[in-house]
Amino acid sequence: MIEPAGQAADDLVTEQPQPSAEVAAVLTGAVDVARTAILEFEGGADVDGLVGEYLGVSVNDQSAATHRFLASMPGYQGWQWAVVVAAHPGADHATISEVVLVPGPTALIAPQWVPWHDRVQPGDLSPGDLLATPVDDPRLVPGYMSSGDEELDELASEVGFGKSQVLSQWGRTEAAERWYDSEYGPGSPMARATRKVCRDCAYYLSLSGSLGTLFGVCANEMSADGHVVAGEYGCGAHSDTPQPATIGSPMFDPFDDGVLDLAQPAAQAQPAAQAEPASQA
Repeated sequence: MIEPAGQAADDLVTEQPQPSAEVAAVLTGAVDVARTAILEFEGGADVDGLVGEYLGVSVNDQSAATHRFLASMPGYQGWQWAVVVAAHPGADHATISEVVLVPGPTALIAPQWVPWHDRVQPGDLSPGDLLATPVDDPRLVPGYMSSGDEELDELASEVGFGKSQVLSQWGRTEAAERWYDSEYGPGSPMARATRKVCRDCAYYLSLSGSLGTLFGVCANEMSADGHVVAGEYGCGAHSDTPQPATIGSPMFDPFDDGVLDLAQPAAQAQPAAQAEPASQA
């Protein structure tokens, strides 16, 4: 038995009023009436080109039921015809309430439409692209208002001018949460794999203002170079990382063959048989 289109999961478990046996027989027996309604809905087209296999009927309430047929039109593979029929107690036939084409479990449907301003994601901006600031962006406030950063507000007051807009307290908090939860925050796998933290590293350059108490920029090209990192972030390229222990063969004094004296071997004595006679000596 197939449930009617659009019926919520909660409705499946909620007990619905059931029709009497006579009304149920009229509703469930209206298969041909439902099929004919589809043809009339499509202007009398060939039934073989519209309606496929009959999928079953489900009772909606005490006076209505939904018949389902597989749609066989090109481009609607997996879709279904849903025909809602109705009958009142004592009726000898059912009437048509609605004919709709609905997607089935295997139907190919378009993804949910997303407005343009919600489609742009971090990292999508490329050279030459223009991205306007949203209207009434809560992250920004007029430059004459307090930004929530005491050092920035004091500097703007001393100089006598400021930006047309500055980052609001809400915007600073949102950025801090995003950075803290990023891959350069204390919860990242890199940070959890070491005990050393960035705030104790020589490559860590603190930000100015209130955000400098929690964040800085990494200046180590072998690590998170140029990225904003949390002070509690850490990596294996910390400036206090010790040199690895010496490995390989033990150290021996070098052997210098330049300090040796080379000498020719002594000539060997001739055998007695080859010695000169005494008379010839």
